[in-house]
Amino acid sequence: MILVRLIEFLRARLKTVVRVCYVVLALLVVADALPFLVEKEHHAHTAAERLPGFWAIFGFIACTLIIFLSKWYGHAGIMKPEEYYDE
Repeated sequence: MILVRLIEFLRARLKTVVRVCYVVLALLVVADALPFLVEKEHHAHTAAERLPGFWAIFGFIACTLIIFLSKWYGHAGIMKPEEYYDE
């Protein structure tokens, strides 16, 4: 029951939840850009990893690509019409 109340609470304040998520994401990108928080010279394997926010942008693009490819794949042949099994 606690989980249901939490979901209802968050759902009632959806705009606030979205704004908080955006702020947290922005703070993570800023923290990634600060050189004294993350040492990139020794841990970066490629030049792209030295760019601020590279992994945030990479993750967003990868997630978006997975969503669109899975939707395309589903509509290309996995999904059947509603009356498919009635025939």
